[in-house]
Amino acid sequence: MRICFVIANPFALKAFLAAPIAELHKRGWAVTVALNLSGSDADFANSIGAKASLHHIDLLRPIAPLADLRAVFQLWRLFRLEKFDIVHSLTPKAGLLAMLTAWMAAVPRRVHTFTGQVWATRSGKMRWLLKTLDRVIANFATALLVDGHSQRDFLVREGIASSNQLKVLGEGSVCGVDTHRFTPNSQARAAIRRTYQIPTDALVLLYLGRLHVEKGLAELVAAFHHLRRHNDRLHLLLVGPDEWDSGLGQQPWTKNPENIHVVELTAKPEQYMAAADIFCLPSYREGFGQSLLEAAATELPSIASQIYGISDAVVDGTTGLLVPARDVEGLTHALTRLIDEPALRHQLGQAARQRAIDVFSQTNLVTAWYNFYAKLSPLKTI
Repeated sequence: MRICFVIANPFALKAFLAAPIAELHKRGWAVTVALNLSGSDADFANSIGAKASLHHIDLLRPIAPLADLRAVFQLWRLFRLEKFDIVHSLTPKAGLLAMLTAWMAAVPRRVHTFTGQVWATRSGKMRWLLKTLDRVIANFATALLVDGHSQRDFLVREGIASSNQLKVLGEGSVCGVDTHRFTPNSQARAAIRRTYQIPTDALVLLYLGRLHVEKGLAELVAAFHHLRRHNDRLHLLLVGPDEWDSGLGQQPWTKNPENIHVVELTAKPEQYMAAADIFCLPSYREGFGQSLLEAAATELPSIASQIYGISDAVVDGTTGLLVPARDVEGLTHALTRLIDEPALRHQLGQAARQRAIDVFSQTNLVTAWYNFYAKLSPLKTI
């Protein structure tokens, strides 16, 4: 079988596709990935080259009419030349361009995975436009996956597709979590703390993902500054590519950066997980929250927003604490509780790892991907 994944950038490739590509390659499939290779994580993408053929596409995250038309032509030429059995897209812009172009190129099986809705936090005409584009994706796809049950319910309520069209693999997530890679590691914990001069007895909060305003980082930094006034043992690690709209100089931590450590990118997120005590994801919107699974496997309790998507990854009061999005006071209260109650941190962390092993094993999720593909048939026509 010949399959082409279409995805925005190398960061998304690393987060979602490394394990499925390895599995398909092992089973003898010919795998191609079409993506924008100009990202800061391009070296990782090139490391995939032994298992997949990589093709650069001028695929940009924001709306860019000329570049988008160029990307459509590049994809159409690739699809017509390679005659793929399946085209599978992830991320919103990639989904729109890939599903439309794959239909134009007569690709028989067209799959899109919804991993969160940009329009969930928008209003007015922009919300209507972005919702409409998701409906276009659903219309031109022959099969639709969703990375969580609560997101599936949200999409049905919003009229993007019917419940019969939207499928969740297992209990959710895109590809599960490697519980051997993400696991408590005392050596990694000590090494990261030495690197950033964090004392062994300090308590470390961690955010790992895109550094963007919609991830709730302004609220997290505000809560951290408040807590730091009463506890100088606190440190905050912010790990991920910088995508703040306002630019580096306007980021809130520049006003008082004491004990805040910013790491632009890492190929070893598991080491930063091992160095931390509490994982934080106060996001405004999220498809599932892959980083929450990685934190859980590392035996970290999580504090995250009580929104669809995240509610699949964190069991409130069992594997972490959920708080309202954009609520600095609620976030501060939850952090205070876990800071002051080490026994509760330990209890939640242990339960989180066990759930990651029992429910979200990467082996099981990747097998579910393969079984899903095996049952696909090109039934839908437009």
